[in-house]
Amino acid sequence: MKGTFPIEKFEHINTPFYYYDAQLLRDTLKTLRAEADKHPQFVVHYAVKANANAKLLRIRREAGLGADCVSGGEIEAACKAGFPTDGIVYAGVGKSDWEINLGLDKDIFCFNVESLAELDVINQLAAAKNKVARVAFRINPNVGAHTHANITTGLAENKFGIAMEDMVDVIEKAAGMNNVKFVGLHFHIGSQILDMGDFKALCNRINELQDQLEINRIIPENINVGGGLGVDYENPDRVPVPDFKAYFDTYARHLKLRPGQTLHFELGRAVVCQCGSLITRTLYVKQGSVKKFAIVDAGMTDLIRPALYQAYHKIENLSSDAPVEEYDVVGPICESSDVFGKQVPLNATKRGDLIAMRSAGAYGEIMASQYNCRPLPVGYTTEDLRAL
Repeated sequence: MKGTFPIEKFEHINTPFYYYDAQLLRDTLKTLRAEADKHPQFVVHYAVKANANAKLLRIRREAGLGADCVSGGEIEAACKAGFPTDGIVYAGVGKSDWEINLGLDKDIFCFNVESLAELDVINQLAAAKNKVARVAFRINPNVGAHTHANITTGLAENKFGIAMEDMVDVIEKAAGMNNVKFVGLHFHIGSQILDMGDFKALCNRINELQDQLEINRIIPENINVGGGLGVDYENPDRVPVPDFKAYFDTYARHLKLRPGQTLHFELGRAVVCQCGSLITRTLYVKQGSVKKFAIVDAGMTDLIRPALYQAYHKIENLSSDAPVEEYDVVGPICESSDVFGKQVPLNATKRGDLIAMRSAGAYGEIMASQYNCRPLPVGYTTEDLRAL
């Protein structure tokens, strides 16, 4: 089954470009809010790193989400889109001084701190502004996730977070500083996770750490469990909206919040992935000695996930209903890794056919580059195309 696209509109747009189904995004946000709102203590932030397209950011802001940022640029993008600054959390293992100062100037909700060295710098910069920075400590829970190794973030060997055994010591050091206030704990174990057992394991670890903190008479105001909920890349039309009910219910059932605590989430891929597709045009069909190639005008510069993670995207020929043949779908970049898929079943393809790379709304446009001096792809929403 192929997706439904306004192909007649696509014919008038230079390829490659990103197409976003704004209605599907709104439906996804509506479902997310309906499930999260069943739990009054749950607070959801959108992970800006997944997709920072300005038009889409405004739709997420209108849905009442906060913003999870990992750079000063993302803080600026969130503010420009109208996200309230008291709903912005700032994470990241390497925060520059100007980025910390920006967060202080904007009076963001909190900094997710990843080391004692970073805590010292935030305290110094806040003191220079006569401010008190709200901080949460990102703890490395040493919990694995069933996902690609490059997007697993919660193991002891990963660069992220503070070791569990240092948790109490760091919190006590913060208590002795004049310009930071400890408000919570932060966790994130990885991305594209579909096994709820991984999130249950995180809940169990947090419960253990909270028990340890209680012994030391420490009760954080909030717990932030990051995001990580994955999507169905193989069946984007059958499962267009992720199972937010199972996700939130897992935390409600297994995480033992203390009275008055709020639970924060940072969802990115699950919010925006399925509403986006990369649209490209076939340049040539080339018969090699052992296989047939469909050479398209999009490259790894436009969608790097297949080259970077060996990620799968469903690929569809929007222009053809002819019998299916197999192709290696490749781009024009001067790299052997510029391959979107091998032995891809496509309706018989010819020069000029429009090809869709599905489930590309997350970590697609935002990760595009200008390698080979190529222009960045433009992103269009359904509303944009109505004007064409």
